[in-house]
Amino acid sequence: MQDQKIEKLVAVAVNIIKMLVIVYLGFVEVFKIIKSVQKFLDAELDISRKWASQNYSILKKRLAEQKIAGV
Repeated sequence: MQDQKIEKLVAVAVNIIKMLVIVYLGFVEVFKIIKSVQKFLDAELDISRKWASQNYSILKKRLAEQKIAGV
């Protein structure tokens, strides 16, 4: 009788540990995905920043030319 209680308790403990391992591995995978997406977005944002910087420079240049021309 006592052995059955111990076996049930061990079985419950093993199932809880399995669940915790699954949850942990799920979090690890989510963080890997987040890192991957973050790297991709950083590359895209870098391209966008360069594009915006170039367009801003062009706009400043045109505004300066218009100011000189007196328009």
